[in-house]
Amino acid sequence: MGAQSLAVACGALALCLALARASNPGFVVRITQAGLDYAHQHGIAALEKELAQLKLPDLSGDFRIWHVGKVQYEISRLSLSSFHLPYSQISLVPDVGLQVSISNAFAELDGNWRIKMNLIRGYGSFDLRVENVYIKIQLRLGSDTSGRPTIDTSACTTRISSVRVHFSGRFGWLYNLFYKAIESRFRKALESKVCERVSKSVRSELQPYVQTLPVTAKIDAIAGIDYSLVAPPTATAQSLDVDLKGEFFSLANRSTVPFLPLALALPPDHDRMVYFGVSSYFFNTASFVYHAAGALVFEITNSVIPKGIEFRLDTSTFSAFIPQLEEMYPHMEMKVTLSTPSAPFLNIGPDGLSLKPVVDIQTYAILPNSTLAPLFLLSLTGNVSAVIDVKSGYIVGDLKVGRLKLSLKHSDVGTFQVLMLQSIMNVLASNILLPRLNERLAEGFPLPLPDRIQLSNILVGFHQNFLLLGADVQYQPQGLR
Repeated sequence: MGAQSLAVACGALALCLALARASNPGFVVRITQAGLDYAHQHGIAALEKELAQLKLPDLSGDFRIWHVGKVQYEISRLSLSSFHLPYSQISLVPDVGLQVSISNAFAELDGNWRIKMNLIRGYGSFDLRVENVYIKIQLRLGSDTSGRPTIDTSACTTRISSVRVHFSGRFGWLYNLFYKAIESRFRKALESKVCERVSKSVRSELQPYVQTLPVTAKIDAIAGIDYSLVAPPTATAQSLDVDLKGEFFSLANRSTVPFLPLALALPPDHDRMVYFGVSSYFFNTASFVYHAAGALVFEITNSVIPKGIEFRLDTSTFSAFIPQLEEMYPHMEMKVTLSTPSAPFLNIGPDGLSLKPVVDIQTYAILPNSTLAPLFLLSLTGNVSAVIDVKSGYIVGDLKVGRLKLSLKHSDVGTFQVLMLQSIMNVLASNILLPRLNERLAEGFPLPLPDRIQLSNILVGFHQNFLLLGADVQYQPQGLR
């Protein structure tokens, strides 16, 4: 293959990898109809308050009465006392977004009226009740250049079927004529103002709130999580899916991880309001980042051994299994460094989570001048299972070690029976290394949740290559946190 052909092939491969990376998320948030209904309850309550604050313009004009002449009128100080939305529902519109349908809404208003007819002047107040109001709102979902979700009103229609007015003041006989003259104008003004207020509320309230969904989350001094959207949210007939990158990255030196996320096919579960599909890619990017940063290197000396363990890390202890240590390095403390040659990858399947790490165990004798003398290098393999849970919006984990297997990679102290060290390494792994790892995993990794959302009724399920977390949500208004 020529240099030009090789360059073309490499370019095509890079393009394919880039497309594959863009098409598959590492993390999926699915909102079910139950979740949308819950959000809709809070949204409608807020919209009622918004619509009750509508300001309608003054109306003025004239009309003619047969044998009487022209009558001029003014309607002023229109004020809503309430706006009620008793019946409404939210529905998914596949490939479009969301639709909110409101029926049988009603509002109550009051205001002042004034008329002028030849030499006659009249004025008074009125109470008005608008009934059988129908509102239909379509919401378009998308994402911006930073990967944050966006929401906007793509369509809004309002239809008013009934307007009842009670006038007080002189010239009540003009009521019917007066009402017919202003009814259509008032209806159009209110219909226009309702949709105007809906659009404004979506832009000023709903849009800023959905953008509280975190795009990145700092974990510690080493890593962060990228939760940016890889595509606009997708509405289907059953749910709203939000595809996120779901990738750990280094805070010091962000680079592309050398593997791709697999496709996630979430099951059609709908018992919870929200589901999180967490791929093995999500966890394995964490392993890759921490390994590259050197954070998966653990040093063990006597100072870190818990007091309750009857064990001393010194050549006297090991000489029972390696007699030559007593002659070469008598009565010296030791240091053990545990590291992974490569990032350990987590496997997720229907039976749960597991990993099979390979750990290098380098031992040293600490000489009187504090320098280190290498003793031997072991390779440890074993089965580790993981238990996953969600607490306070964080994915937390707990590792359990199964059977361990040792082999000798190199020795500076001659040959010895490696199997004899099995019990010592079990102590180091189970009582020192594992608690340190579990302590970190207990701190957890944050789920991508917008502000003031708490999870409850959590379930955890396992599928091929991904973890499925289901939960109900509770919204905590400001002031109740």
